Amino acid sequence: IIMPIVLVRIDDRLVHGQIVQGWLKILDVDIILIISDIATLDIMQQILMTMAVPGNIKLDIKNLKDATNAVTSGQYDKERVMILAVSPSDVLYMIENGADFKSVNIGGMHFISGKRQLLHNLCVNDNDVENLHKIHIKSVEIEGRILPEDEKKDIIPIIEKEYKAIIHRR
Repeated sequence: IIMPIVLVRIDDRLVHGQIVQGWLKILDVDIILIISDIATLDIMQQILMTMAVPGNIKLDIKNLKDATNAVTSGQYDKERVMILAVSPSDVLYMIENGADFKSVNIGGMHFISGKRQLLHNLCVNDNDVENLHKIHIKSVEIEGRILPEDEKKDIIPIIEKEYKAIIHRR
């Protein structure tokens, strides 16, 4: 089954201006699949995201399990899909359960207590580092890029340098 996934992005803000004004202007997208257990329960967030997305693009908001089942069962096989996930753990779960991703874009993992800044838009904790490394060893490219015109940054060498002990302790 070949599903034309045009972008898999980790961005804790999900739908916002950089997605709508940046990525959607250059990518031919039919559906945005939001993977968020929290957003599936938050009607106000759903309304705001729906209003932000152009009317010609469908917005699907699913919890992690339902999103994984939809992607791996072929529900989107005839659509061009942008996947937006909140965290590396969600993307790793999808990959470990049959999703075939070639590349993952990190657009925004912002600072909260317990995280450390690696790049301007990338703050991680030990769990994030482990999950990004697990994604990488499954032959998935991980690139940091806020907007499509920005230079791609290979995240893995930065993680390997800064978090060598975490990656190699298992």
